[in-house]
Amino acid sequence: MPLPLLLTILAGGATFIGALLGMMGQKPSNRVLAFSLGFAAGIMLLIALMEMLPAALHAQGMSPLLGYGMFMLGLLGYFALDRLLPHQHPQDLTTGRHHPKNLRRSAILLTLGISLHNFPEGIATYVTASSDRELGMGIALAVAIHNIPEGLAVAGPMYAATGSKMKAIFWACVSGMAEILGGVIAFMLLGPLVSPVMIAAVMAAVAGIMVALSIDELMPLAREIDPHNNPGYGVLCGMSVMGLSLTLLQTAGIG
Repeated sequence: MPLPLLLTILAGGATFIGALLGMMGQKPSNRVLAFSLGFAAGIMLLIALMEMLPAALHAQGMSPLLGYGMFMLGLLGYFALDRLLPHQHPQDLTTGRHHPKNLRRSAILLTLGISLHNFPEGIATYVTASSDRELGMGIALAVAIHNIPEGLAVAGPMYAATGSKMKAIFWACVSGMAEILGGVIAFMLLGPLVSPVMIAAVMAAVAGIMVALSIDELMPLAREIDPHNNPGYGVLCGMSVMGLSLTLLQTAGIG
């Protein structure tokens, strides 16, 4: 199995870990969850803006107009998708304000929304790992970290709606499978179409998706989960750790 596809599967599989933790009663504190979301956002922002976009713009045969255009396409495309999708946060789904039937419907909508948001993340992980192994590992780590709270987010409301731990874990796994599906489709479509310009254009668009995901989804959700702490600390830590690791890899001649 190609390494980029394997990394995508591992990142998507982290959703199962979150669901399992939630059903075992080992849910991390809100402070830890919020910090991990900020940490993941920091990794994504640094890789997207400092590594992927510059690499795409300087690729052989790539024009700046096409590079920045693809970046904006990814950015605006994510925001457009976000507005079109039925996307509810788990904090809105409480048994005190919902009839069980309505709660189940809301929980399914939540699962659908997270699944559709996970799809481009799978593409991002695969494309990044295809062009650069170390960057791909960084993105896979960031995606896996924030997939753990997403697994919790899906499993909790579904368990409250159905009373079944197995169903809660199943629906959480469905949301993670959407990410793996994105990687598989990228593998099938990009395999015969790989060229320096094609890879650079997709990388620029993926960088835009990652920036939008970090700003529009991860950081606001971190603030919502733990309003008493600044998610910026997690962002700074994520950037620092990823920047240091990339520097060490390049110094060692691996990157």
